[in-house]
Amino acid sequence: MDKKFEVKLLEEAFKFIKEQNEKVQDKIFFNIRKSQVLNDPKLFKKLSQNIWEFRTKYGNLQYRILAFWDKENNEMTLVCGTHGIVKKTDKVPSKEINKAEQIRLEYFEQKNKG
Repeated sequence: MDKKFEVKLLEEAFKFIKEQNEKVQDKIFFNIRKSQVLNDPKLFKKLSQNIWEFRTKYGNLQYRILAFWDKENNEMTLVCGTHGIVKKTDKVPSKEINKAEQIRLEYFEQKNKG
């Protein structure tokens, strides 16, 4: 199957994943790859106008990588992972969505500086 988008993990998101144990890391990366070819809100879900989340459940915990879309050029669409959180419930705290939005704004500011 063709990928619908490429994924770029920003530094904080990559660091978050690498801090998890190997089985959790494998499952997160597996789910990210799966979400690139399969439209499934259990794997990749919209949280706000600009922020989405990659979703992974492992054991009794839920791992979330917050992300945003970068579709500014006509090349392959890019989804950028901003940071990760571990939680026990489905709801993502608004402070985490706000943090992802701030990282998104900084990303585009840096990108537009060239």
